[in-house]
Amino acid sequence: MYNPEGVLYGRLPGYFLSDLGLEMADRAVAALANRDIATVISSPMERAQQTAAPIANNHDLEIVTNPDLIEAENIFEGQRVSVGDGVLKQPKTWRHLWNPFKPSWGEPYDIVATRMSAAIESARLMAQGREAVLVSHQLPIWVARLAAENRRLWHDPRSRQCTLASLTSLTFDDQGLIAITYSEPSRDLLGKASKIAGA
Repeated sequence: MYNPEGVLYGRLPGYFLSDLGLEMADRAVAALANRDIATVISSPMERAQQTAAPIANNHDLEIVTNPDLIEAENIFEGQRVSVGDGVLKQPKTWRHLWNPFKPSWGEPYDIVATRMSAAIESARLMAQGREAVLVSHQLPIWVARLAAENRRLWHDPRSRQCTLASLTSLTFDDQGLIAITYSEPSRDLLGKASKIAGA
């Protein structure tokens, strides 16, 4: 992501993929190149649309936009939240940090899980036995996976198995969900992304 100020962009408009982000999106395109994809559905955020576009183009599809795939709402959008130099050092913000299980600073995890589950079910029906690609954001994707695995929704963001441009795949049969798999087509680029983020 191109974010030189290091702010939490959340649902704010105007944040696009960096050159590295575009390279990561290309890795996802390659990983999905030989799949039987019937539809590509994306969050309305620009960075998600940029990720979805080459996947859709590669399969001669139009992007379908679903607002249920949007980033989680967060009151700290547009502010620096990194440890040591961010908004969390300011006492006036501490009133928002009282409940990490909801969380008290943003959209409740159960609401995120509900809308993501609805998007997944809608995509499954649209694909009609083929594959659907949904492009969302790290927190909603991880919460959707936790919900699908019947795990608690509150979590430590540092322990998410959901890196940039990763693929979390849900497989269904007529009875329902039968498998969840995870892959990182851009794994070798992640170190480079961390160095840029820390610069």
